[in-house]
Amino acid sequence: MTSSEDRPVRVRFAPSPTGKLHVGGARTAIFNWAFARANHGTFILRIDDTDPTRSTEENTQIILRAMRWLGLDWDEGPEVGGDFGPYKQTDRMDLYRKAAMDLIHEGKAYYCFCSPEKLAEDKRQAQLRHDPFQGYQRTCRNIPPAEAQARVDAGEPYTIRIKVPLDRGDVVVHDAVHGDVTFNAKELDDFIIFRSDGTPTYNFATVVDDSMMGITHVIRGDDHLSNTPRQIMVYEALGAPVPTFAHISMILGPDGKKLSKRHGATSVEEYRDAGYLSDAFVNYLALLGWSPDGETTIVPRDVLAREFSLEHVSKNPATFDQKKLDSINQTYIMAMSDHEFSEKILVPELRSAGLEPEGTTLHDSSWYDLLSSILKPRTTVMPDVIGKSRFLYEGDEVALDEKSVQKNIAKPDTRSYLTAAREALAALPADGFKADAIDAALEPVPEQLGTNKRKFYGALRVAACGNMVSPPLGPSLELLGQACTLARIDRALPLAQ
Repeated sequence: MTSSEDRPVRVRFAPSPTGKLHVGGARTAIFNWAFARANHGTFILRIDDTDPTRSTEENTQIILRAMRWLGLDWDEGPEVGGDFGPYKQTDRMDLYRKAAMDLIHEGKAYYCFCSPEKLAEDKRQAQLRHDPFQGYQRTCRNIPPAEAQARVDAGEPYTIRIKVPLDRGDVVVHDAVHGDVTFNAKELDDFIIFRSDGTPTYNFATVVDDSMMGITHVIRGDDHLSNTPRQIMVYEALGAPVPTFAHISMILGPDGKKLSKRHGATSVEEYRDAGYLSDAFVNYLALLGWSPDGETTIVPRDVLAREFSLEHVSKNPATFDQKKLDSINQTYIMAMSDHEFSEKILVPELRSAGLEPEGTTLHDSSWYDLLSSILKPRTTVMPDVIGKSRFLYEGDEVALDEKSVQKNIAKPDTRSYLTAAREALAALPADGFKADAIDAALEPVPEQLGTNKRKFYGALRVAACGNMVSPPLGPSLELLGQACTLARIDRALPLAQ
């Protein structure tokens, strides 16, 4: 039998469209994509939609959108095609039926006519006997094929079960993450591969697909490890090569429990909408259970695609750390040029908030580049720029934060602070109203007034920017422009003492 190591690498990500693509599934997709790219292999996207009650086309489209946003381009699958399609399980039903019929004809599977009541009673009796084996009692295993076919033809309800060889030794899963994991074959019953409603079970359909698609490595969550011995039985019955398995650890929340909605956002699109960069998000998820050296935290996409290996995947659970994700996102933002930040983050966000018109801009590129230079170090996620920029779009009538006014303007001597600041700023030439010149003009004023800088700049900042948490004052005033700055000071003067 051909080893998976001797064949060109082919891996698949096979989500079920029963909901959105969540963090755990995205991490699995990233590992498969990176393994394929690092080994010059093929990355396949397959939609496992055999659960008709929960699978929807809408969810399929959500998954495809999330994969595209993550930048995980697939070589075969929906919208791409390929030589091993179809790539949706609901379009492959004839292939599953044929595979099941072939196993019956080869004596490797059989029809089972046991009712649910019969199965429940058999299990109860096994428990009463303290039978060490309490699975299916193989009641129909030895029905002569002709008799079984006659009962099927007569319309009797049935399932199809696989024949687990009675002399099968231990099932050893050669796992690239966990090492060899041994299961006692005697604990495996003749499990169902086709249900009475005519649909294949997961453990059958996925093996038929993986074998027909030539999958060499199955990289998936370790919650599937318990399925693996049954799947190996199917591979052996089909006479197909058993792939290399790599079961990756689950992702935990900060409380040590499996990551879920109680920990906050869990779907890929929630993180996209919250303003994370896809490159940063992929970087962070890749580090949940894998690291090139145990220390590096910034792994650009091209490095991940070059250096990823199963040898560096940890068998220990990974903990989702929001602060680390924020830090990595901020690092990617800081790596942008001011112009790139302006084009990819600042202007799109301002448009989404209605501050900038669609299809055009209110200022020249140097204005946005200057704003980018002061916002970039203060941006963790993309929408952060909206709150920090809003004061620039309020004209002469900036909204004044009442607490900031009471603390910084409605105080003794603040009228003199604002008057002196106005005189210093008005003295600058209109075409020289730049951050450096503004800072230089204001620098000596507090000492001339005999006050401290905190009080002086606090009053001016609130008057011009509306609150105490605006970006650096010099660039902020340059962005406002001289006329607007002076008008805002004039408006605040009556509030001062």
